[in-house]
Amino acid sequence: MVTGSRPAPAAPELLAYADDLRADADRMDGYARRLRGAATALAGCAGAPDGSGSTLERQATACTAAAARLRRAARALRAHATD
Repeated sequence: MVTGSRPAPAAPELLAYADDLRADADRMDGYARRLRGAATALAGCAGAPDGSGSTLERQATACTAAAARLRRAARALRAHATD
């Protein structure tokens, strides 16, 4: 059986990927802000479905957590690329 292995990405590729991860984290933080804004707007609407605000808040919290994980991954990747 023939097995092939891909060469490890070069440092510039890793650094670019780390930058992409940070940009994704910024987007996730933006989504969290938008979700929280929607939750606040719905809080003032009499016809809003029950629980919609708390659902949006949970989604916003998940986005914030994902952003933190993306930033940690970017830092680790950057550290690996610059070793």
